[in-house]
Amino acid sequence: MSRSPTMRSTGAAILALVSLLMAARIATASEADDRAALLALDTKYQQAVKANDAKTMAAILADNFVVVEGDGKRYTKADLIKSATDGSTHYEHQDDSEQTVLLFGDTATVTAKLWVKGLEDGAKVDYTLWFSDVYVRTPTGWSYVFGQASLPLPRRHHR
Repeated sequence: MSRSPTMRSTGAAILALVSLLMAARIATASEADDRAALLALDTKYQQAVKANDAKTMAAILADNFVVVEGDGKRYTKADLIKSATDGSTHYEHQDDSEQTVLLFGDTATVTAKLWVKGLEDGAKVDYTLWFSDVYVRTPTGWSYVFGQASLPLPRRHHR
């Protein structure tokens, strides 16, 4: 039995629809994988800061990295690596929560609340703030290129 042009068109339409659905599923899986990878990488970075693990920090931070604090102070990758190695900074807590990831192709932001407790430049600190970290996908993986931190939150929002 020969297929009519209508049957061929319907078959082609079904095949196209199945292909689109499969492509959408692959894209969603890829986005979910990216989100999971970014959450893990941002958590790994916070753990490296807590441990003063300059090697891990250096591997995650882009060479042209900059972070801007809520008061406008800027720090580079070199500044953060120095802080991790010069003995003036030690953290009991460097714990993030309420993480969210927004993806924009090969650029992503991770926003979270961060509880910091310990010594910074020899002074005791205990505060919570919000931050947004910007990551860019490179041929070798995600790279942390820019950070923006809020001023410390009022104590009622602590932890």
